[in-house]
Amino acid sequence: MTYASTLMRQLDERGYIHQLTDATALDTLASTQIVPGYIGFDATAPSLHVGSLVQIMMLRRLQRSGHKPIVLMG
Repeated sequence: MTYASTLMRQLDERGYIHQLTDATALDTLASTQIVPGYIGFDATAPSLHVGSLVQIMMLRRLQRSGHKPIVLMG
């Protein structure tokens, strides 16, 4: 699929997308308005893991595309 939004193109090019429920709607949303993205971390956990890094990298792509990343520690 060819995406119109910068966000979806970058995520697709970098292999972040495996399955989507409604790719067209998300692409349209990302190309017409600012999309917030959220992740949360447990600050009492002994460490982060690779899954945490993937989420952080994805939020960075979101931010570089002009959207709004939200990170919660707690």
